[in-house]
Amino acid sequence: MPLIALTGGIASGKSTVAARLAEHGAVVVDADAVVRDVQNPGSPVLAGIAEEFGSDVIEADGSLARARLGARVFGHPDRVARLNAIVHPAVAAESARRFAAARAADPRAVIVYDVPLLVESGRTDEWDLIVVAHAPAPLRAERLVTLRGMAPEEAWARIDAQVGDPERLAVADVVIDTSGTLDQTRAQADALWERLNAMGTTTRAER
Repeated sequence: MPLIALTGGIASGKSTVAARLAEHGAVVVDADAVVRDVQNPGSPVLAGIAEEFGSDVIEADGSLARARLGARVFGHPDRVARLNAIVHPAVAAESARRFAAARAADPRAVIVYDVPLLVESGRTDEWDLIVVAHAPAPLRAERLVTLRGMAPEEAWARIDAQVGDPERLAVADVVIDTSGTLDQTRAQADALWERLNAMGTTTRAER
């Protein structure tokens, strides 16, 4: 079955789409969870981060001080690039391992990679279908304020730190409009599931 990349900006409703596909039986690999796993205490990635950004980004228990690291790199593109150079290769390798494990367990499994920073990572050519969950930036900012308790300026800073909507939409094979109700978003995810099943075992190269 095809390998799907599901992406979207912060507060785009991407997690709702992923959860709906999982309800249908998709194997969802969460890139954020992979990032956390490769940064576990004692990992080479964590050691690399400490070497690059200082030992104080490691807590006393050996875990990553995420807020401290985030404050150190946020708003500094050069620091973000250095952090990504440490983290992204390990995430790519672990993600590939999880894809292979899912295929080994069930060759017909639909695998969905839930990855918020797809465009930023440059990994846009290895998927059979790229799905973008999309809502206008002002609506996403409103969601961050009302649902996550952010101040408006913080919400916009988070949105502006990600790639813009035009760049994200430019790589999309499928766009799910998440600006409506939850039921409307889920209905589009249901339609996507039907399309994925219709694709069968063919890949992008074979179509």
